[in-house]
Parts: sequence; structure tokens; C-alpha cells
Amino acid sequence: MGFSRYLGVGYKNDVNPNIADEDGETPLSGAAWGGHEGVARMLLERNNINLNPTNKYGITPVYEAARKGHEGIVKMLLEQVNVDPNSADVYGQTPLFRAASKGHEGVVKVLLERANFDLNTANEHGITPLFGAACKGYEGVVKMLLEQVDVDPNTVDEYGQTPLFKAACKGHEGVVKALLERANVDLSTPNNMVEHHSPELPGEDMGES
Repeated sequence: MGFSRYLGVGYKNDVNPNIADEDGETPLSGAAWGGHEGVARMLLERNNINLNPTNKYGITPVYEAARKGHEGIVKMLLEQVNVDPNSADVYGQTPLFRAASKGHEGVVKVLLERANFDLNTANEHGITPLFGAACKGYEGVVKMLLEQVDVDPNTVDEYGQTPLFKAACKGHEGVVKALLERANVDLSTPNNMVEHHSPELPGEDMGES
């Protein structure tokens, strides 16, 4: 990713810990991506650390850690008051969206404990965190999200498909059961609705190399 040469250098007082590489990756971004808790902790001790730098895809350190399932680093970052937990990438995907869509239950739990969260942010295809988890069959994540009063179980994607519709079409029984237990789930389906294949998460591999 081009950030490895920066890791660990931010501990010296005369070093700028926010210098980014050509892709916009900072040392904190690299530590978050790689799951290096010790390095992240050292960097966070710097009072001039930028907690929300974005790379060329709009990805922040908390997003990096969330999509990779690094629960410890996500928790560490969220302890910082100025970390933005709703930062979205260029496709409109948030840390919660990526964690939910990848089935990282521990990360989702940590994210949901942060009070200022937008639970229903959709990506460019109209897919929300709940929709993404339901589509993939991540029952545990779906249940956690449905426990949140503000989660909307009836959001529709660009094809008019709901989380219940997608889960039913894919045969995710546990997810369907969890959704049906939510009192305000809309059971109706538009006439002549057939399943459309939701696109793979855009940018799935961005910044992975």
C-alpha cells in the first residue's frame, strides 16, 4: 500500500505523523489497515495526529480497521472524541456498512456503542448496513442492527428490493426470522418483483494491496 515505510516513526517529537503517501495513506491509516494495535496506540499519543485523514478513495483509519475486522483498533479509535464514525468512502459506504457487510460482529457491536451513528446511510446503490448483512446472511449482525430503534428495516435498493426480500430470495432462514420479528417490517412486495442481483460491494478491493 505504500505506507509500510512510515509505520512506527510518529513517536519522535520532530517527526510529522500525518505525512501521507501518494495514495493519501498516513501512518495511522497503515496501522489501522494492518491491525497493528501497538503502533496505532503510539500514534494516538501524539496530540497533533490527524484522526480522520482520507485516502484517494475517501477511506479513513476507522473505516480501514472496520472493514478488516480489527475490533481492537476500531475501539481504540472510537475512544477519540474527534474520530468521525460516519465517514463515507467515495461510494457512500461507512465503517458500519463495511463491517456489517463483511459479518464482523465484534466491530459492529463496538460501532453501535457510539452514540452519534447514522444507522441507515446507504451506498450509491441504495444498500444500507442492514441490507448488506441481510443479503449476505449474517444473522448475528442483522439481529444487532434490528435491536437499534432507529434502524429502518424497509429501506429499498436501486431495484426496489428490501432486506426481507433479498434474504428470502437467498434462503437465509435465520435472517428472515429475525426480520419478521420486527414489528414494523413491510411484508408487501411490488407486483412482478423478481430478484435482481445486487452488485458486489463497489471498491471491494480498493486499497487492499
